[in-house]
Amino acid sequence: MNYKKIDLKDITYLIDLLGNNRVYTGKNISEDYSHDELGGISAMPEIMVEVLSTEEVSKVMKYAYDNNIPVVIRGSGTGLVGASVPIHGGIMINMTKMTRIKELDADNLTLTVEPGVMLMDIAKYVEERDFFYPPDPGEKTATIAGNINTNAGGMRAVKYGVTRDYVRGLEIVLPNGEIMKVGGKVVKNSSGYSIKDMVCGSEGTLAVITEATLKLLPLPKKVVSLLIPFPDLDMAISTVPKIIKSKAAPTAIEFMQREVILAAEQFLDKKFPDNSSDAYLLLSFDGNTIEEVERNYDTVAKLCLDQGALDVFISDTDERKQSIWSARGAFLEAVKASTSEIDECDVCVPRDKVAQFINYTHQLQKEFDVRIRSFGHAGDGNLHVYVLKDEMNEEEWKKKLGEVFECMYRRARELDGVVSGEHGIGFAKRPYMFEQYDETYMSLLKNIKLAFDPKNLLNPGKVCQ
Repeated sequence: MNYKKIDLKDITYLIDLLGNNRVYTGKNISEDYSHDELGGISAMPEIMVEVLSTEEVSKVMKYAYDNNIPVVIRGSGTGLVGASVPIHGGIMINMTKMTRIKELDADNLTLTVEPGVMLMDIAKYVEERDFFYPPDPGEKTATIAGNINTNAGGMRAVKYGVTRDYVRGLEIVLPNGEIMKVGGKVVKNSSGYSIKDMVCGSEGTLAVITEATLKLLPLPKKVVSLLIPFPDLDMAISTVPKIIKSKAAPTAIEFMQREVILAAEQFLDKKFPDNSSDAYLLLSFDGNTIEEVERNYDTVAKLCLDQGALDVFISDTDERKQSIWSARGAFLEAVKASTSEIDECDVCVPRDKVAQFINYTHQLQKEFDVRIRSFGHAGDGNLHVYVLKDEMNEEEWKKKLGEVFECMYRRARELDGVVSGEHGIGFAKRPYMFEQYDETYMSLLKNIKLAFDPKNLLNPGKVCQ
């Protein structure tokens, strides 16, 4: 790809447009902007700019388009697949200053926000007003545009769905600088192809999101969690389809194993309610009446005990729920803290194949003499499997990581799974996506990219490229 390198003329234009205090070059760009959360893929932008409005984004994109300069969009940098890494240099547009909550429309149950608003701020804002934004990815400091770009799921997806299900409308800037509104506040729309839904999950390769209108729900009045220990993982996972079929409608169904619980206890310096079993299901239930919630969790508790669960711990106070869910939210950081480096496999398999896949990772641990830790969303089959570097040297690490990943992604395909459930493809997982889909499918994706971005300037080298 023959992109223009940034020169003094480009720097001068961007300073004139944005001001000297929002344009960074050379050593003034923090190393943090060269990588995402995992840090396995690294490259510095030639220039990083902070934007405050759609109009500024439009002007930067038009300039980049006219001058053949690649552009990468950056939020909080909490991604795990290198999607926000500027592997071709160029301009990085930092969206984290666009943080206005523009409108809460109580009649239409929508919230309109700028792209840099963090998930935790959205949750707090709407809940204080008796509303509810259901998508619940583990990283609460992620920006809403980052969530939309990866179609993030999270723990409540089993009942409420994923981010795409809660995006009503978007304002976007195309790679040539044109501004477009797609979707809106309407509940239904069958007016041609859904550009909005193409942008959701596109990982910043099709357009720049500058505003999002989100669907809200009334805030549930009661939430209760259950922590259920099982003798082994097979017994825990085999219970999940029965829970789904019981019509008790849990909000979340998470699975976890003892080793990640112990890691979280050490990381948080806080005891988990129970750490004596090999496998656990963690469920939550919400509703508008205590009776409704109690009826649902009582049904599931009895079902789990009938299936061999060792106990059922009920958490119906804020303090108890916090002790459990804070540990669950710390799993990734706890795993990272227990080793020198990690990388993640984010496959999604059919619910009834979860135990098969996780048991296969136990085999890989022994075969390759490497530590592997896992947890995930048992209710929708989305697994988070981490390979740990520990004391391996770089050469051994890269070799083993590649071999283990090849085995895991092949096994996911054999189980009718997909490469990623919610973290995306980015740069790191491209080879496995190309292995999963045939030439016709990949050609269609490339043609969609070409229609939006004929010069391949927006986040080049990611997803299908």
